[in-house]
Amino acid sequence: MEQDNNSEVCTSDGETLEMLWQLRAQRRQSSPELPETVTRLITPDGSILYLVGTAHFSDSSKNDVATTIRAVQPDVVVVELCQYRVSMLRMDENTLMREAKDINLEKVVIKANGLMSGLMQILLLKVSAHITEQLGMAPGGEFREAFKEAGRVPFCKFHLGDRPIPVTFKRAIAALSLWQKARLAWGLCFLSDPISKEDVEKCKQKDLLEQTMSEMIGEFPALHQTIVAERDIYLTHTLRQATHCVEAPHNAQKVPAVVVGVVGMGHVPGIERNWEKQLNINEIMSVAPPSRFSWVLRTVIKGVMMGMLGYACYRAGGSLGRALLSLPAVQYVVEILWTNPA
Repeated sequence: MEQDNNSEVCTSDGETLEMLWQLRAQRRQSSPELPETVTRLITPDGSILYLVGTAHFSDSSKNDVATTIRAVQPDVVVVELCQYRVSMLRMDENTLMREAKDINLEKVVIKANGLMSGLMQILLLKVSAHITEQLGMAPGGEFREAFKEAGRVPFCKFHLGDRPIPVTFKRAIAALSLWQKARLAWGLCFLSDPISKEDVEKCKQKDLLEQTMSEMIGEFPALHQTIVAERDIYLTHTLRQATHCVEAPHNAQKVPAVVVGVVGMGHVPGIERNWEKQLNINEIMSVAPPSRFSWVLRTVIKGVMMGMLGYACYRAGGSLGRALLSLPAVQYVVEILWTNPA
């Protein structure tokens, strides 16, 4: 009797899977009318990638993402995020607005990623915060829209497709000379140009955040290579991985996949160029160890900073100096300078 009941349950589950699979097939449009921001790419086994090029601060991009996912009912949705930025998918707009404007050392993983990489992260966050403040709009709305819509599609998987931020920052820092780092930091620190919502929509041809960065790093081709071109390669790799044939749940038959990729518009041309190329992502995942000269220079800089902090405490006097050193922010900086080699 128990065996019969188990058999009935298995049959019921199989029928449910079959029904959901057929429901999605009915909803999936074979020749959908999609926004102009969508590029269609095909794999040799017949899988289809619908690549949605977006502006990271754009309501129109959110609509493009929702329209595409609803029309094609994908097997997989891939977004231009890594595990270090996945928290933005579940935050509400108000929380994200506060987070984007509130940049401090505690939020930047300097201990794990190195002092220079941490400072680079602060500077890039400053660019994003500047755009957020100018527009009154939180970043990543198109990714949250993709996450929400993917959850409404039966059997749809959600993947993170971007290279981890620490790797990008470390490779970017390694590509710059000390003078170039100083010049880039200066430009980012004094970023203040006003941005309008009209500017954002114009940037449908090139993502606003990356356009702002490109204007600032135009003099540094190596930096553009690490922040944009290398990530084009990585994103192409993860998107191609996502387009492998999928298995129908009710009969285990392999069928071509339908995938929606959501990336900044600035990455679309690079992904198209790399789509049929042989790619080796190992080359863009490694970080060369610092030279002996760089190690000596960083040691000297850390010593100077520690000396300046000590002198400031000495000048402030005994009790005031001890009070200064007891501040959490000061203790955090001292710990970083004392323990971190990079």
